[in-house]
Amino acid sequence: MRLAADMDYRGVFATLERVCEDNISVLCGPSDLPYGSTANRLLTCIRQIQEHGRALEPVVGCFTAVYHHYDFDEQTPGNGYRTLVKVLLSCLFHIIQKARYVASNYNSAFFRAEHNAAEMEAYCSALCQLRALLHLAQRLINDNDFGQLYSLKDEDLSRRFVQEYSSMHKACFYGRCLGFQFSPTLRPFLQTVVISMVSYGETFGKQQSGFGTAALSLLTSGKYVMDPELRGAEFERITQNLDLQFWKSFWNLTESGLLTGFSRMASSPVQVNLTLTLPPVTLRLPLAADPNLTITISPPIAHWGPGPVHMRLISWELREGQDSEELQAFYRSDPPPISVSSLPWVQKQPLSRWLLIHFHGGGFVAQTSRSHENYLRSWSKELNVPILSVDYSLSPEAPFPRALEECFYAYCWALNHCHLLGSTAERVCLAGDSAGGNLCITVSMKAISAGIRVPDGIMAAYPATLLTTDASPSRLLTSIDPLLPLGVLAKCLNAYAGMWVEGLRLCRLMLHLTLKVLPESGSVQPAVGGGGLSSLGRDTAMLLSDLTQGASSWIQSFLDPTRTSDQPQRRIGAGRTSAVASATNSECHVDFPEGFEPLRSECLAFVRPTSCPIIRNPFVSPLLAPNNMLRGLPPVHIVASALDALLDDSVMFAKKLRDMNQPVSLTVMEDLPHGFLSLSQLAKETEVATEICVARIRAIFQQENPPCALQKPPKLDQSASPSG
Repeated sequence: MRLAADMDYRGVFATLERVCEDNISVLCGPSDLPYGSTANRLLTCIRQIQEHGRALEPVVGCFTAVYHHYDFDEQTPGNGYRTLVKVLLSCLFHIIQKARYVASNYNSAFFRAEHNAAEMEAYCSALCQLRALLHLAQRLINDNDFGQLYSLKDEDLSRRFVQEYSSMHKACFYGRCLGFQFSPTLRPFLQTVVISMVSYGETFGKQQSGFGTAALSLLTSGKYVMDPELRGAEFERITQNLDLQFWKSFWNLTESGLLTGFSRMASSPVQVNLTLTLPPVTLRLPLAADPNLTITISPPIAHWGPGPVHMRLISWELREGQDSEELQAFYRSDPPPISVSSLPWVQKQPLSRWLLIHFHGGGFVAQTSRSHENYLRSWSKELNVPILSVDYSLSPEAPFPRALEECFYAYCWALNHCHLLGSTAERVCLAGDSAGGNLCITVSMKAISAGIRVPDGIMAAYPATLLTTDASPSRLLTSIDPLLPLGVLAKCLNAYAGMWVEGLRLCRLMLHLTLKVLPESGSVQPAVGGGGLSSLGRDTAMLLSDLTQGASSWIQSFLDPTRTSDQPQRRIGAGRTSAVASATNSECHVDFPEGFEPLRSECLAFVRPTSCPIIRNPFVSPLLAPNNMLRGLPPVHIVASALDALLDDSVMFAKKLRDMNQPVSLTVMEDLPHGFLSLSQLAKETEVATEICVARIRAIFQQENPPCALQKPPKLDQSASPSG
C-alpha cells in the first residue's frame, strides 16, 4: 500500500520534470517567437517550478516513508502530514495540466499569453509557499515525539511556527488558485464565499444593518470577480486585520430571513419546528450509580448570573407531548405559535425511543440552530427522531464556561422532560460539528463528573478538541484555507477564552467580577463580594483561578515591551517584503534550505499564541484532559475531513480514547473542507459525508458498531488528472 503511494508521487514529479522541459524547449525557440516579455515571464516561471519540484521530491519521500505512523489505524489513513503531501500533489496536478496546455498551444493564434502567464505565476507562488509549509512540517516531525502531531511540550516552537506561517504571503491561494485542493464541485461555492467576504469587508461599517451591508457589497463584488489578484490581496487583508465583529456579522448572514427561507425550501419539511426558552430554575436528576439518590443541577451562572437557555425542537412527525400545554409554556414566541395539532390531517405519533441533542458549530462566536436547519430537518426525517438543538450564548460576550453550562443544563432538562419532546429517551445521542463537537464531549465529561446519566453515544463532526494555537501539520493549512484562516481561528479561540486583542488593547469580559491591576506586581485579582468563591461552585472557582492567571499573563505581555511576541506589532508598518522576510527570519529561527525563501506578506497578521491557562482547561481542550476525566465517556464517533485544519484534533483525540480502551471510531473524508455538514446539498461528496454522520447516529441508537464498509468512505469520481 505504501509502495503504491511512493510510486505515485514519483510519477507525478517525473511528469512535472518532463512538461517543464517541454515548455522550456518551446519558450527558448527561435528569437522571432511571439509575445516577447510575456514569453520571458512564462520561461522564468517554468524554471522556478522545475527548481521547486526537484527540491520537493526528496522532502515528499521523507514524509511518505513515515506518515503512516501518525494514522489512527491502517484502515483509517489520515493525518496532517498526509494532507500536506496530498495538497502539494494536487497543486502539481494543476501545474502539469496548465503547462501541457501552454506547450501545446503556445504557437496558436488563439493562445491568451497574458492570461496563461498570470495563471502559471499564481501556481508558481502557491508551490513556493507549499514548499515552505512542508519545511515547517519537517521541523515538526523532527522535534515532536514519535507519533505526536502537536508540539504540546515546546511552547516556544509553537510560537515560532505561528509567527512564521502567519507572516507568509497567502493571497495567491485566494485568487486564481482558490480551492484547488478541494473537490471540483465545491470550487464555485468557495469562490462565491470569498467574493462575498471581500465585498462585505469593503462595505462593512458603512451601513447600520447587516442586510444593508450585504446589499451594498453586491455593487462592489464585480471587480473581485474580474480581478483574481485583487480578490486574493483583499482576502488576505481582511483575514489578518478585521476584528471579530466583522466575522460574527458575516457568518450570521446565514441567519437572515432570506437565506434561511431558501434553505427551508430546499430542505425536508417538518411538522414540528419550535423555539423554546428554559427559565433558570434548579433541576434534580437521579444519580447514575443509585437512582434513589438525586443531585441538584443549577442553572447557568457564569459571567452575569442565572439566565434562560434557548433551544429549537425539530421533529419530522408530530409526537405525543410536542403539542402539550406544558411544552407551550416554554415557547419563545409571544403569542405562542398555532399548534400543529390543530391541523386535522396531522396524525400524532407515539413517543420515540430515541432523542438527538444537537450543539451547532460556528467557532463559539456565531450562528444558531437556524443556520443548521437544512441538515437537521433531513436528519429528523431519515432517523425519524425528535431533535433538540441548543442555542447557547456566544463569545466574546459570553466566553467559557457560559456555553458549556447552558448546553449541560439543556441536556439535564431534556432528560427530565423528554416526554415533552416526543421521546422516552431510552437512547440519547449527542451530535455536533466543530465547536458543537467540542461541546458534545465536554457536556459528557460534565455528566460523568456530576454522576448523572451519560448519553449513549456521541457523533462529533470535525470537532475542535485542542483550542490552543499549538502547531500541528494540519494546522499549517490555515495559511491556505479560505474557510478557516489562521487569523480568524486565533480570534475565535481567544474570544472563547475570554480575552482577545483589538487595536492592541486587552478586552476583559468578566462581567460579574471586578478585575484590579496591582501596580507593584502587574497581577490581576478578582474582587468577589459576599459569599466569595465558595458560593459560585467548584467549577466556577477553578475557572476564576484560571482567568486570574490568564489575565495577568496577557496584561504583563503588553506592559513588557521587550517580549519577543510583541515584535510583529512594531513591524506592521514595514513597507518592503524583503525587510519583512529578514525581520521574520531573525525572530523565528526557522531555517529554510540555502537559496530558498518563501514569499512574505506586507500585511502582517497580529496573531498572538493563546497563553492564558484557561485554554488548557480540560473542559475547553478535552484533548488535554487526564485519562480519569475521559474514562466513562460513551462511544465516540468522529467524522473528520482530510483537508480540514482541525484534522489532527480528531486523529489525536481518537487515538487517546483508543489507547484508554474507550469505544471510538474515526472516519476521514477526502477532498472536503471544514464545515461540510452545512454544504450537504452542494455536492455528491458532501452528501456522502452527511450520510455517514447519519449512519453513525443510527448506530448509536441501534446499539451497533459502525459498519466496517463505512470506515473508509467510498471513492467518488474526480475530475481527470494528468497521467504520468
